[in-house]
Amino acid sequence: MQYKWRVLSNTTVATLMSAIDANIVLISLPTIGRELADTSATLLLWILLGYSLLTAVVLLNFGRLSDLFGRVRLYVLGFAIFTVGSLLCGFSETGLELVLFRLVQGVGAGFLFSNSAAIITDAFPPNERGRALGVNQVSIVAGAVAGLVLGGIITSTIGWRWIFFVNVPIGVVATLRARYDLRELVRPESAPRIDWFGNVLFAGALTIALVGITLGALGQWSATDASVAIVVGIVLLGAFLYVESRERSPMLDLSLFRSREFSASATAMLLNALARGAFTFILVFYLQGPPRFLSPFTAGLFLIPVSASLATLGPVSGWLSDRYGPRPFLVAGLVASAAGFLWLATIGPSDSFLALTPPLVLVGAGMGLFASPNRAAMMTAVPPARRGVASGVGTTFINSGATISLGITLIVMSSVLPRSAIQAIFLGTARAGTPFPSAAGFLDAIHLIFLVSGVLCLVALVPSVLRGKTPAPPAPAPDGGD
Repeated sequence: MQYKWRVLSNTTVATLMSAIDANIVLISLPTIGRELADTSATLLLWILLGYSLLTAVVLLNFGRLSDLFGRVRLYVLGFAIFTVGSLLCGFSETGLELVLFRLVQGVGAGFLFSNSAAIITDAFPPNERGRALGVNQVSIVAGAVAGLVLGGIITSTIGWRWIFFVNVPIGVVATLRARYDLRELVRPESAPRIDWFGNVLFAGALTIALVGITLGALGQWSATDASVAIVVGIVLLGAFLYVESRERSPMLDLSLFRSREFSASATAMLLNALARGAFTFILVFYLQGPPRFLSPFTAGLFLIPVSASLATLGPVSGWLSDRYGPRPFLVAGLVASAAGFLWLATIGPSDSFLALTPPLVLVGAGMGLFASPNRAAMMTAVPPARRGVASGVGTTFINSGATISLGITLIVMSSVLPRSAIQAIFLGTARAGTPFPSAAGFLDAIHLIFLVSGVLCLVALVPSVLRGKTPAPPAPAPDGGD
């Protein structure tokens, strides 16, 4: 097999597993809340948020580290850490243990996410990168949705612990394959320097803001304390950008944003992530919460249209964007997603599978059309030596946007619903046959969140349309055929 295809097969497995695990837990949260000892609503949220937050925090630095020490070396390390973390999660005995072991998983996922796109870009020539990155990017978005379906099936049949155990044999084989099949094609930098101060500021900014949002929404902090934490997080983020603009070897290379193509792609990526980050979170609790109370298995089946449409259009849009340029596919994807979200903003309390299928297909198709052309344009806009940090920037924007989107969702819910109702929904203590007086308010919150998502997709059209002419691709990378 040519080297480039070995690269694509291995990195696609890696990103698929990482993306699946970002959401496979989501559909199992009500079950975990009922069955795992000492699990509060806050811990339940941080089982989900901790993984996404840590992945977002480490991605930029791991992308930088890969430029310094070798992308393949850190990619293999990430696969091993992710596999060990999965095993530990399956053996968790308390909610706190599961949160901590999910953080181990998040570290491994950070290495995988930050390096996969750069390794692919190194291995494929420019005229094939859109298609290759399309397959890889579809695995990220499709994995996030497919995780819900798989999580529902596994949780309903053999138990929630197996959503982690199934990763272990796949992870062992893939780690060994990566160790012996992949090789460095770009020479690592000499005299590496790590931006530790920037790392601390970025991690502190996201963590403090999200702690304030979650604890404030669940009533464990006062509105004043939560607001102070959010403001502190924003101030730290501003300080991070200031420090990075003056750092000689920054964690976030702001010079990359001098490229109009790169900055437009990154901005559109962030807005799209903000729009869709809470999409599956909301759907899971809409389907399993009041007044529907579907089983995890049935709820997962409802989400198949999203996965199917995304997996179908993702590779096609990457291949076509290699020939015709990314702009028409970006615009079509964002318009389709916006239409789907605005349609979902009108759903009723018990819409059937057939009634939900059209808007879900639109959202999935939009994700598939947008993801790979945007990432290919972003990666082609930077020189080979900076692709590690560029890949880290892109995936950081995706994960940060998705994580912040969950925080915004909690704020919206807490403004509409009493906190006791939010905790009952998240912990799964609101059950069928039990009166739930806040069901109407819950549906109002869902409508508002999807309306905001649709508007964000439309706003993302601005950088996508104004990105300018796509630059000529750089000289072909070594094919590495053997």
